[in-house]
Amino acid sequence: MIAIKAIRHRSSLISLLRDIKLDKMQIRKARLEDLDTLLQFEQGIIEAERPFDVTLKTGHFHYYDLKEMLNREDCAIMVAEENGQLIGSGSARILEAKPYNNCDSYAFLGFMYVDPSFRGRGVNSQIIDALKEWTMSKGLTEIRLQVYSENSSAIKAYEKVGFKPILTEMRLT
Repeated sequence: MIAIKAIRHRSSLISLLRDIKLDKMQIRKARLEDLDTLLQFEQGIIEAERPFDVTLKTGHFHYYDLKEMLNREDCAIMVAEENGQLIGSGSARILEAKPYNNCDSYAFLGFMYVDPSFRGRGVNSQIIDALKEWTMSKGLTEIRLQVYSENSSAIKAYEKVGFKPILTEMRLT
């Protein structure tokens, strides 16, 4: 009985410490001096997505021109930082909607990454909240993103913050 109470107490203590640690996290706009870490995050995204997409090139490549994105007015890169260490990122860029859509433009989210040791702690949702605020500050109400259909953990995370699927892209080889 005492051992079970000690385990429960330890578990509660670890949970409390994790919550306290997250209180030190801040979400901010990325800066040029963050570029090296952002490039590492990008490679982390690519490696995580390789199992879902056989069309990705082998070897080293880039999805984004991060340096350019940092300097654009129609784009925002947000980062999560804890104790001086970047632990996550996400971006939003303004795209023109199709003529048949009921909006003129929308924010397209991408570059979503959370360091594996910080996953499951709400970092992604806080980054998305900051990107939502940026989107609203630009006068936009529509936010979209793409996610691999087999990436169930990412889909679950996006649905948790309110995203709903609207289109499935398919390919034939």
